[in-house]
Amino acid sequence: MSGKITFTMIKPDAVEANNIGPILSMINKAGFKIQAMKYMQLSKEQAGKFYEVHKDRPFYGELTQYMSNGPIVAAVLSKDDAVADYRKLIGATDPSKAEEGTIRKTFATSIAANAVHGSDSDENAQIEANFFFSQLERL
Repeated sequence: MSGKITFTMIKPDAVEANNIGPILSMINKAGFKIQAMKYMQLSKEQAGKFYEVHKDRPFYGELTQYMSNGPIVAAVLSKDDAVADYRKLIGATDPSKAEEGTIRKTFATSIAANAVHGSDSDENAQIEANFFFSQLERL
């Protein structure tokens, strides 16, 4: 059975480009409800812990540096089949390969600066949501 939540982050490049509102609008129009949301800046250590699954990959250092170089918006979203539907909404990691009308096609500037993060499984959605939000912070 598919889960009812997913986790997203609007990444520093999209925040800096003033795309928070338009991205949230696309999320709402796609039928997602926001259960929790916060505007914050990750330390390099926090980014490292969040992306720990990638610690042995060559891009890990660059990723944690990038994710800690400016503010982000973290959010828990709810909808039936949330993970799959959100992955479809955000599009391919490479914006040049993303479908028209997706968040990444619209707002990403590169594979690295791809505007948003989206959970890739129901299990990771729970882990990622719990990393940023307590149960008291969620509706």
